[in-house]
Amino acid sequence: MPELPEVESIRRVLEPQIRGLTIRRVDANRPEIVAHPGAEEFCARVTGQTIDRVERRGKFLALRLASGDRIILHLRMTGCLLLTPADLPAERHTHLIFQMDDGRELRFSDPRRFGRFWLIGAGEADAYSGMEKLGMEPTDPALSAETLMQAFGRRRRSVKECLLDQSVVAGIGNIYSDEILFAARIRPSRPARDLTAEEWARLARAIPERIVFFTEKNAISPEEYLAARGQDYRNTPFLRVYGHGGEPCPVCGEALRRTVIGGRSSVFCPACQSDS
Repeated sequence: MPELPEVESIRRVLEPQIRGLTIRRVDANRPEIVAHPGAEEFCARVTGQTIDRVERRGKFLALRLASGDRIILHLRMTGCLLLTPADLPAERHTHLIFQMDDGRELRFSDPRRFGRFWLIGAGEADAYSGMEKLGMEPTDPALSAETLMQAFGRRRRSVKECLLDQSVVAGIGNIYSDEILFAARIRPSRPARDLTAEEWARLARAIPERIVFFTEKNAISPEEYLAARGQDYRNTPFLRVYGHGGEPCPVCGEALRRTVIGGRSSVFCPACQSDS
């Protein structure tokens, strides 16, 4: 699933290309992809509107229209948003196509069909997408050991599960929670209430540092993004633990262990990441 660094990379690729373009037509091949207000009304209302800018909030993308309306998108597990020449053969599972006034098409494809679009009118409260319920961004200056302790310090749940709680810190998923906890030297299975003040401080430092690191490493040009059909996420060579179960720890050489926490695969170093 694309997490914050991947979604931010998509925003950085698309925003300069589609800013100022007008949507000439919308085709919804899978109406269920539009969660609000319904595919027919969605297509009618966005047709003729101009894209002012593209924003990101957590794992959500928002296309701000000049009218003040917002097209909100969540890619979920396998969604892909790609700006293409009109004559480029469409990817399989292409469900929504925005025909732009410069002749190109903004296409949304999703093999598992979990991704969703919402259209929120100017001045309308977003009671649909869930974006308004998100917590702070990982790079928010307000994120501190104290805020994390206040949110999680009494929870019996594992610290890994806490990091996945989008209502507290938005945009962290399974991949980067492992990377953050490795950098903070905290075992992912530790109950949050058992962490020390020093561990909360390390975690508060690791969250923005790792997210910024992976966001920058994930940079991709529009040409590369199109050539890879929107699937070339760059962080795999820089992941230190995620996906590396059984391999030597990059710090101490101990074999990394894979476990399951809250139904999610997790990898950690039994030597570097404290269990107490």
